[in-house]
Amino acid sequence: MSAPAGDPGSWPGAGSRYFCTAGRGLEPFLMREVRARLAATQIEYTSGKVFFTTCSDVNMLKKLKSAERLFLLIKKEFPLTVSSISKGKIFNEMQRLINDDPGSWLNAISVWKKLLELDAKNEKLSPKDANPLKRKVGENEIIIAKKLKIEQLQEIEENGECQLEKQIEEETLERRDFITKREKFQEEEFQNDTEKATVPHNQNNLTFRVSCRCSGTVGKAFTAQEVGKVIGIALMKQFGWKADLRNPDLEIFVHLNDIYSVVGIPVFRVPLASRAYIKTAGLRSTIAWAMASLAEIKAGEFVLDPMCGLGTILLEAAKEWPNCHCLQKVLILLFLIFHLGKSLS
Repeated sequence: MSAPAGDPGSWPGAGSRYFCTAGRGLEPFLMREVRARLAATQIEYTSGKVFFTTCSDVNMLKKLKSAERLFLLIKKEFPLTVSSISKGKIFNEMQRLINDDPGSWLNAISVWKKLLELDAKNEKLSPKDANPLKRKVGENEIIIAKKLKIEQLQEIEENGECQLEKQIEEETLERRDFITKREKFQEEEFQNDTEKATVPHNQNNLTFRVSCRCSGTVGKAFTAQEVGKVIGIALMKQFGWKADLRNPDLEIFVHLNDIYSVVGIPVFRVPLASRAYIKTAGLRSTIAWAMASLAEIKAGEFVLDPMCGLGTILLEAAKEWPNCHCLQKVLILLFLIFHLGKSLS
C-alpha cells in the first residue's frame, strides 16, 4: 500500500526529502533549479509538485525561485481507494497515514525543529549590526540635547534667569534616561522573541492545524474539512498534540488525489513566491523568473523590456543576474537613440 518516501529524519547526513508546489508548466524549471542550486537527488515530479532529496541548508532552500511553497515530506503513498468502500473504512485508511509509522513523523518533526532553529539564528542581529544602531541613537540623543540647550539658553539670555541652565541639564538627562530605557526594553523584547523561536518545542506540547486539499474521486466523496478532522483526531490520539487553528506551532499539509496521498510540513510560513523586493504585485514572480531564465542572461548583457508594466521580469533578472544591465521604457528609447546616433556617425 505504501510507496517509500525516503527517510525524512536522516538530515543532514544523507539528506532530507522535500517537495515543492509549482505552477502548471513550471515543473521542468523547478527540477533543473533544485538540481543546480541544491545538488538534489531522487528528483521526480507530478503535476504541480516536484519531489527531491537534498542536504542543503536553510539559506540555500530559500533561494529557490520557481517554487511556490516548500514542504518537508513526511509521507508519499498510493492513492486511497474510494469506490465500493464504506466511509468508515476510508477514514481508517486516512488514519493509517499517521498510525502505521509514527517514527517517520517524529523524525520529520526533529528535522523541522532543526530547520526552524537555524532560520531563527540567521534572523538574529549580529554585534556588527547592533552597534551602529546604538551609535545612531546616541547621535540623535546628542542632537536633541543640543537643540534643547540652544532653545533654553536663548530664554536665559532674554529673561536673565540663570536657574534654567539647571533645568536644561535635568531635562536632557531625563530624555537620555528615557531613550536608554526604551533601548533596553526593545533589546529585551527582541531577545525574548528570538528565544521563543530558538527554544525547541516539546513533542507533547506542540499545537497544530491541518490544511487539506482533496481532488479526483476523493474530492467528490469527502470535503477537506472532513479529512482534516479525521487526520487531526488521529494526531491528537497518537502524539498528544493540541489543535490550534489560529496560531499553531506546526502546520500539517495533506493532499489526497487519484495519483498519490501526500503529507508534509511547510518549511517556511511565508511562501517562496512572495519576494520581499517586489513591493507591488504584477506578473507572478515564479513566471517572471522562468521567463528571465529562458533568455540565458550573461554578465554585462543588456536586458530590454519595452512593455514591462510593473517591471517584475526586470526585477527578477536584476536580482538573479546582478552583473547585467536592465532597461525599461524611457531608458530603452535613450539606449536605442544613443546606439543609432553612434552607428550614423
